[in-house]
Amino acid sequence: MGNRKEKFEIGEYYHVYNRGIEGRSIFSTPEDVEYFISRAQVFNKIEAIGGLYRESLPKYKKNTKKKLVDIVCYAFNPNHFHFLMTPLVDKGIENFMQRLCTGHAMFFNNKYKRKGRLFQGVFKSTHIDSNEYLLHLSVYINLNDRAHQLRGGTSQLVRTSWGSYIDNSIKNPLLGDKRIITDQFKNTKEYEKFAEDILPYIIGRKKLLKELEQIMIDED
Repeated sequence: MGNRKEKFEIGEYYHVYNRGIEGRSIFSTPEDVEYFISRAQVFNKIEAIGGLYRESLPKYKKNTKKKLVDIVCYAFNPNHFHFLMTPLVDKGIENFMQRLCTGHAMFFNNKYKRKGRLFQGVFKSTHIDSNEYLLHLSVYINLNDRAHQLRGGTSQLVRTSWGSYIDNSIKNPLLGDKRIITDQFKNTKEYEKFAEDILPYIIGRKKLLKELEQIMIDED
């Protein structure tokens, strides 16, 4: 994925994200999102895959081999995605993201008969350097469709890990160990209340940042 200045440390947590080039869609149908999810499951292991895009790639089965990353929460939207994750091995994040983004771009371009890049360059990442940031980011990702105020048909292309946080009976093979979040609350209801309470703040802050970005553009 090119040269990166930051070094991902095992045991540290990161917000990893990317969007479609020029804001274009990276998922056009629910089947596209499901394909992305299935590939994220298949690609998250140390062993070589043998091909980043093949219709014959096996469906996900319980992976007993060592994973590249531990995914704490995620959100997949029509034109971008978010992960909260930690690497489990050296270069775990880099290798996982390279496989996932390249594989999805090959699938998407083949399906829709297009050429060229699908994603807006190399994936972006931010080191999570405080517990407050960690908790707020988990809410932003888990409730990402509401943070972006997506409605109608667009919302049907959204997949997040929210359901697995508020209902322990939901099995989610894409998620790893989410206890870094959940162990800070007495139960799922307490986390749900925390998330609902701070979501308006997150939405307000997001709008403020957009306004500031527009002011900077207008002043250039």
